[in-house]
Amino acid sequence: MKRYSAFAIVREAFRQHTGWPRAWASPEPRERYDVIIVGAGGHGLATAYYLGRNFGITNVAVLEKGWLGGGNTGRNTTIIRSNYLQDASAAIYEKARSLYETLSQELNFNLMFSPRGVMMLAQTEHEVRGYRRTAEANALQGVETEFIGRERVKELCPIINIEGPRYPVLGALWQPRGGTARHDAVAWGYARACSDMGMHIIQRCEVTGIRTEGGRVTGVSTTRGDIGCNKLGIVVAGHSGVLAQMAGFRLPIESVALQAMVSEPVKPCMDVVVMANTVHGYMSQSDKGEMVIGGGADGFNNYTQRGSFHHIEETVRALCETFPIISRLKMLRQWGGIVDMTGDRSPIISKTPVENIFINCGWGTGGFKAIPGSGWAMAELMVKGESPLAAEFGLNRFREGRFIDESVAAGVAH
Repeated sequence: MKRYSAFAIVREAFRQHTGWPRAWASPEPRERYDVIIVGAGGHGLATAYYLGRNFGITNVAVLEKGWLGGGNTGRNTTIIRSNYLQDASAAIYEKARSLYETLSQELNFNLMFSPRGVMMLAQTEHEVRGYRRTAEANALQGVETEFIGRERVKELCPIINIEGPRYPVLGALWQPRGGTARHDAVAWGYARACSDMGMHIIQRCEVTGIRTEGGRVTGVSTTRGDIGCNKLGIVVAGHSGVLAQMAGFRLPIESVALQAMVSEPVKPCMDVVVMANTVHGYMSQSDKGEMVIGGGADGFNNYTQRGSFHHIEETVRALCETFPIISRLKMLRQWGGIVDMTGDRSPIISKTPVENIFINCGWGTGGFKAIPGSGWAMAELMVKGESPLAAEFGLNRFREGRFIDESVAAGVAH
């Protein structure tokens, strides 16, 4: 892998930039691998990367039915935070956030990580109590957050209307080291590093069946032939239930479309991320000047990657009251991503009923922020059979009633 640097840019300028190699290879699949990861999104690629980086396992194939990073990794609103209430959640999200801080240097790829700060508005007295509780829990967990008053909210985000008639701002939970990153760059950076270690990233290779023998995985059937493996990781977000069914077990998840949109670009006016959970709208400004807006999830199960008008109307109406400055902006584009939701709105990182098949799913609306921590935990689980970060997120918690209910505890799951 050729290292990216200022010197390399200058050198290639004299060559008319003809010396840049492909960021990652596109090999033909082998007959067998030690490990196959299904899903070349952020979580799948991070799992492969940490298998190689932390454990030296490089005979790995990452299979993707479409194109690399073309699923939820490229369809989210890029928010990174770790101020969750439950200890298990805070641990894995804080691991991910801390890894994000140095990931550009580690991968030699600019992820455009921007620790601009994340502010979660308290717009009801119930939210004030809940966020004060979360701030105290975060202090015990070692996560840097604080509850701030409405004057500080206005200071951090001058364009906000704290006197909204329906949704006045009473304060906020503030995480100064949260922020955003370039979503597709995360997938590209991990892919480049995996390819450099000799791993195979195979795109347009849909898994059509999972082969087992004696309750143990032996390989997968794909649109490019049968491929054998010793271990299989399923990391396919909204299609996790489909792959699990191929392997002969069911998952306690449902798939729905989560929607987002961006406005036309404007001059810089907002340098923090603001989440308004009472109205379920969140917004930040991209480097290009677009206002990146996240909305709600559909109320019915589906596998679409489209938006729907009623979510646009509900989200924009509320955000225009909170941010009057955006009321005249035009919407540039809108999209949806297929998210996988568990009953307790917390992820599954677990062994499965089939030996040597491991599952990483259920991230719902908050998967992007967890990518490095998720990959770290999944790789450790696949190699060692256990991981401290993943211990509480096993499938058996649903049978035993050990729910990690972030949606109730924190007021919002993303």
